[in-house]
Amino acid sequence: MKILSSDLLKDAFNLPNSLSLFRLLLAIPFFFLLQNLDEGEYVRYILLSLIFVAFISDILDGYFARKKNIITEFGKVIDPLADKTLVILIVTQLYIQGYIVDIYFWTIVLRDLIILIGGIYITKKIDRVLPSNIVGKMTVLSIGIFIIIIILDGSPGNFIYSFLFYLSMILSVVSVVTYTFRGIEILRWKKNEVI
Repeated sequence: MKILSSDLLKDAFNLPNSLSLFRLLLAIPFFFLLQNLDEGEYVRYILLSLIFVAFISDILDGYFARKKNIITEFGKVIDPLADKTLVILIVTQLYIQGYIVDIYFWTIVLRDLIILIGGIYITKKIDRVLPSNIVGKMTVLSIGIFIIIIILDGSPGNFIYSFLFYLSMILSVVSVVTYTFRGIEILRWKKNEVI
């Protein structure tokens, strides 16, 4: 498989993929800060700063990959993996501390697990990574904004909170459905190609 080729290390440390790896490493400070979310306002401000840094790194790695034409199979894996790791980590910590209800937690976690397992299966079948689509990116964005609202306020009693809660839930379900149909189409195309 291309993703396991001898060029893996070289691909891992090009500029776009280094930014994705950096974003993945941000999981460490996120973990410790989220455990101390109620220690003071400064913790919330540091968390918001890290979210901003993660967001900028996500934009930059995509920009440099396209600008310098260095889109790699490794990059197609590490970019969404970094996003999913941060989202699951943050959502889990907020759930443990009572900021997120059961249905939201399980919707987000199951979405990412289904997409991750499906992605691994499709990669093995077609020998390349299925990149995320616009619905997936919109889902991550809506979840990210919802997380920011929680960190800033944590109160479920306002319109913005409720709107983002339902929007990110709906997009999570839609993204799984679109990813599933997309995967089925690609597998059918691959099967017909072999035949």
